[in-house]
Amino acid sequence: MNNNYKEIVTKAVIGKSKKTSTDEYSILLEENISNVLGCWVINHTFKGYNSNGKVAVNGSYDVNIWYSYDNNTKTNVIARTFNYSDIINVNLKDKLTDGNEIIVRSLTAPSASNVNVEDNTLKLTVEKELGVEIVGDIKVKINVLDDYDDYEEDNSSLTDDINIDEDYLNKKN
Repeated sequence: MNNNYKEIVTKAVIGKSKKTSTDEYSILLEENISNVLGCWVINHTFKGYNSNGKVAVNGSYDVNIWYSYDNNTKTNVIARTFNYSDIINVNLKDKLTDGNEIIVRSLTAPSASNVNVEDNTLKLTVEKELGVEIVGDIKVKINVLDDYDDYEEDNSSLTDDINIDEDYLNKKN
């Protein structure tokens, strides 16, 4: 048998990376804040694209902060939308092209790690972790056996090895 190699072209993950980032924000409020009662980060959306051979991710999320004011006699919730842009380096053998598919995942959802009040300003820190996969064309070499024929004709008969008694039914009666 001769060995012959064939190439299969397929799509595969050709690069992966992840990035943890921290963003700090300040929100000026009109009320005199007594306490921060809670903080939630919701509605996280993002999209990745090729930016000069690197992966750029643009996204946004809403931050809802529940706080008390007026000497803890009243409460309010403030909602703000924050936009972000992250650059994520992915090690690739070849340069990132527009033909590559970019898949971005949120590995750790954005969450507020620190919320402080200074005068009438809320200062908060939001942490998140994004993962990126680059999908591209690759070639896989496989060994093909040329002399093997899947469709060889089978000349044997199923009844060659079976002894059939044709008078079986007549003998029973």
